[in-house]
Amino acid sequence: MSLTKKISALGLLITLGIVFGDIGTSPLYVMKTICHVTPDYGPDFIIGAVSLVIWTLTLQTTVKYVLIALRADNKGEGGILALYSLVRKGGRRWLYIFAAIGASALIADGVITPAITVTTSIEGLAAIMPDPPVIPITLAIIVLIFLAQQFGTSAIGRCFGPFMLAWFLMLGVLGLCNIGLDGSIMKAFNPYYAVRILIDYPGWFLILGAVFLCTTGAEALYSDLGHCGRWNISAAWLFVKIMLILNYLGQGAWILANPGAVTGPVNPFYAIMPQWFVLVGIVMSVGASVIASQALISGSFTIFSEAMNIDFWPRLRIKYPSTVRGQLYIPSVNLFLFVGCVLTVLIFQNSANMEGAYGLAITVTMLVTTVLLALWLRQKGARLWVAWAFFCFFALIEGTFLCANLFKFAHGGWYTVLIGGAIALVVIVWYNARNIRRRYFRYDNVEDYLKLIAGISDDSEIPKYASNVVYISNSEDSRLIESKILYSIIRKHPKRADHYWLLRIIYTDDPETLEYTVDTLIPNKFFSIGIRIGFRVEPRVTLYLRQIVEDLVKEGALDLRSCYPALRIEGIPGDFHFTVIHRVFSPASNCRSSERFVMTLYERLRRIGLDTTSALGLDTSNTTVESVPLILSSKHTPPRIKRVGI
Repeated sequence: MSLTKKISALGLLITLGIVFGDIGTSPLYVMKTICHVTPDYGPDFIIGAVSLVIWTLTLQTTVKYVLIALRADNKGEGGILALYSLVRKGGRRWLYIFAAIGASALIADGVITPAITVTTSIEGLAAIMPDPPVIPITLAIIVLIFLAQQFGTSAIGRCFGPFMLAWFLMLGVLGLCNIGLDGSIMKAFNPYYAVRILIDYPGWFLILGAVFLCTTGAEALYSDLGHCGRWNISAAWLFVKIMLILNYLGQGAWILANPGAVTGPVNPFYAIMPQWFVLVGIVMSVGASVIASQALISGSFTIFSEAMNIDFWPRLRIKYPSTVRGQLYIPSVNLFLFVGCVLTVLIFQNSANMEGAYGLAITVTMLVTTVLLALWLRQKGARLWVAWAFFCFFALIEGTFLCANLFKFAHGGWYTVLIGGAIALVVIVWYNARNIRRRYFRYDNVEDYLKLIAGISDDSEIPKYASNVVYISNSEDSRLIESKILYSIIRKHPKRADHYWLLRIIYTDDPETLEYTVDTLIPNKFFSIGIRIGFRVEPRVTLYLRQIVEDLVKEGALDLRSCYPALRIEGIPGDFHFTVIHRVFSPASNCRSSERFVMTLYERLRRIGLDTTSALGLDTSNTTVESVPLILSSKHTPPRIKRVGI
């Protein structure tokens, strides 16, 4: 177990730096947004709003995520796709739609979060200088954040924990120093005031839309389960929650003591600071915003990496900028997020306008997590009424928040819906197309062809193709082989080789699985290798095959020496040649119009990803791609052409 997963002082410090950046920067804009709901807010309004914040953090973050969701780990990993991989084992194929929507909404939230947190931090300069150049400074910081991704964050990541510890202590101390301005703010602990404001105030949905921003980082607690461990996150959250509530109480007390002061650019987050401390506070805010942005960017890389391995997304190029386990960098995703953040800043101009775009997408993600967690509870043996009670309770809360956030659709919510919807469309099309393709793959029993393949290998009249011929197979069963592979070996220029290899790549629902099985079909001649890869493992097939071959040679199950006499005397091993069967959707297919539409889009989407050779880490210098038509046919028999003129 790593240091980050043991509960320790170091583990808690690292957890503060990794997990709580997003939710930890919420005080920058939550109370300001609440006050902007109405210019005529009074004491009951502020007390009720702070009460809503406290109880939202308690029910939504503490109960749902810390006490329940963190228990739903997939071999120690968390997050919406890890949870989906757990519950889909029950045969519920329709769940992919929920997972696709939830993951896409989380990515959309990752686009808007860096923009709003950095912008809000820089807007604090208005407290010490007139008309600060907010947009240029914000864009400069965003550029630096995304440029730094290609170098990895292992070095600067070490200081994230101490910085966030200082940040949360600053939040707590500032809040504590201001609570005395109006002690009536302590009534906010009574949920009566939270319920009362929803009943008395006709614009309750606007209040909820603003209050929800306090818990937008809750999903990150679950997503980072694999990095930090359940106990570190739970223990650190206790400290973080106390500091956050103290700050919200302090801001609320200041607003009560200064009625009507939160107008225009005035932000109560900076207003509760002594004048001499504002510049320090701005610097701390920028640092916390950068850390929050870094966490969301890294989380987006992880989501796309997992999505590729469960057939949710085309294969993309992944780089590993450091030796830290789990740290990766996806250039195309980094570019997408960067463009999205820049457009967010340029389109909305200030944080007040971004507030409308923020929160809607993450509400959808939380609703999806609730659905999947309810199914997980049943899967773990919870009584039906318990699962239903959990679902109904949190679906009611999040459904209410969703309705409240939908009122912000025209004021910016459309932006994240557009981004999330586009990503979800790609996921759904890709997933369905891959399933359609698999349905039309034809398999034969490999044992029926072993004698013929052995004959080809021994037939000196056939020119030798390679010492070792390796085929990438889609079959999960070692006894079955694709008819197209048999056609390639036997009929399409018969391929004589000393050894034949079938590599069956099987992606598992476990995150870190990396294992293989060997079935010897013909001793020292034909092997079927099943490589099982977890959804967080890099598929480096050439490397894995080399390791497997070394094991077989040590066991005496394989003589790898070349069969050419001159090379064999020197003990030189034979060469390896990989063959990939590339199935191209044929326009001549006689299939349903819906399948034709999906497959046509799939062929377009393939262009944004890597080809199979690069995606599997194969050596392009000794790999051949054989394109074959994939013909889809429906149950309707096509008309047969008639001969005329006899």
